[in-house]
Amino acid sequence: QVQLVESGGGLVQAGGSLRLSCAASGSIFSINVMGWYRQAPGKQRELVATITSGGYRNYADSVKGRFTISRDNAKNTVYLQMNTLKPEDTAVYYCNSRGPRVYWGQGTQVTVSS
Repeated sequence: QVQLVESGGGLVQAGGSLRLSCAASGSIFSINVMGWYRQAPGKQRELVATITSGGYRNYADSVKGRFTISRDNAKNTVYLQMNTLKPEDTAVYYCNSRGPRVYWGQGTQVTVSS
């Protein structure tokens, strides 16, 4: 079992920044990839960014150049630095881990006002 706890969401004006954190605990040795997904009202959940255990990063086109995913292996934590936020970034952001099984965090709300 892997437990994921997100933090760092909130309300910010367009153009602002937020940093999300996802702390993993439990069977973390089984994790190969960690990532962030988001779901806006009335829309499907979509990939934002992922990072492998080897540090390879992948981003959705909509966030490239604005968001950065990173991980601190000593703290078992993954971060999502979000800069130049836009109203269309408003969503619930979910942390995700993938190994033999897939786990999700509870989500954290990000609201960007225009």
